[in-house]
Amino acid sequence: MSVTTSRASARAQRTAVTGTVPAPTTTRGAHVTTTTSTSTSTPDTLAATSLLNALTAPEPASLPVDPRVVTLRSDTWELGVLPGTGGSLAFGRVLVDGRWLDLLRPARPTVYGAPEKCASFPLVPWSNRIRDGVLRFRGRTWTLAHNAADGTAMHGAVASYTWRVVDRTAARVELELDTRDLVGVNFPWRFRSRLVYELDGTDLRVTTTVENVDAEPFPAGFGHHPYFQRRLTPAAFTTPSSVAADGSDEGDAPTPTPSTSAGASSGTLPGSDAVLHVPADRGYALESAMAVTSAGVVRARADYREPRPLGTAFVDDVLTGLRPGEPVRWTYPDHGVEVRLGMDDVYSHLVVYLPRRRTHFAVEPVTNVNDGFALHDAGVEGTGVFVLEPGESRSGTFTLSVGRV
Repeated sequence: MSVTTSRASARAQRTAVTGTVPAPTTTRGAHVTTTTSTSTSTPDTLAATSLLNALTAPEPASLPVDPRVVTLRSDTWELGVLPGTGGSLAFGRVLVDGRWLDLLRPARPTVYGAPEKCASFPLVPWSNRIRDGVLRFRGRTWTLAHNAADGTAMHGAVASYTWRVVDRTAARVELELDTRDLVGVNFPWRFRSRLVYELDGTDLRVTTTVENVDAEPFPAGFGHHPYFQRRLTPAAFTTPSSVAADGSDEGDAPTPTPSTSAGASSGTLPGSDAVLHVPADRGYALESAMAVTSAGVVRARADYREPRPLGTAFVDDVLTGLRPGEPVRWTYPDHGVEVRLGMDDVYSHLVVYLPRRRTHFAVEPVTNVNDGFALHDAGVEGTGVFVLEPGESRSGTFTLSVGRV
């Protein structure tokens, strides 16, 4: 893993900082939970062993400057943020042995306006689905717009709006969305949300805040939906994604090519699949991808309590009971790279999504279980749904850390 150098710093300093607005004073959320890794490498070791790579590292992928993208850079990361597309991400690349590789599934510029086809997107003010779009809370019922093919209200209510850039530096951007200024928001109450993307050496930190700016309490949640590459690929040679005609899967569907490598899955790319470890001890029984009761046993298909390759089985599960102090992590054997996901306690749930015959997978840090509003209203404990009083806010940070194994 390449490290900070004078050249990297110079590249960062050349990034223009324009059109910024002073950020209003806000109360920050909880800090990132400290996590440990099984790797014996340390940032200092990485710095000492990869200085030459950093000095000779290429510039990030040579693409025309796109005014829709706010590009952040550190010595290890290059991140493309799309304020005009619901605060989504266009790409997330990491520098490995002098090469920029796509860690997040890159989006084609032609789909930058479609959040669910992007590399990642925020889920505010709820994660995943609301069955039939019916939201019940304290004796009242609202019907939300059905924005998914299965007749649910899905993935929150902020994807269709442009987030205002509040503050920006070479390695950090802060975005804000205030629904009091908007028309047609698919949620009964008014809220304000902040989203901060920040690069710091080998870390990407993402902080989400939801604030009640209405006159009455409401239930809420949030999360993020990143798509990760099953196998790291060179950023400069990213091939266009093809999308299912019905839009049911937002990712790529490349022509399969044979692969005989150990751990290879579906034959979609040469090399070995990522090896995933999710130390979560409970899961949910799902009907049409939505929970119907409180958490129970982890289904076998989604059980990654012992590290194993992603595999070929379809997985779309919600896990909870995350073990304190144990990060979710996965490794890329072909590159000797490990990714660790550390989360604040508010992220009490995790969605693991492995579509068949795709070159990506998702590990989604979320606060609430799928259809959590219905379970919460029914008195089920542990849904992850929280209630915000007027003027109250809730924040959470998750961190993606990249290192060597």
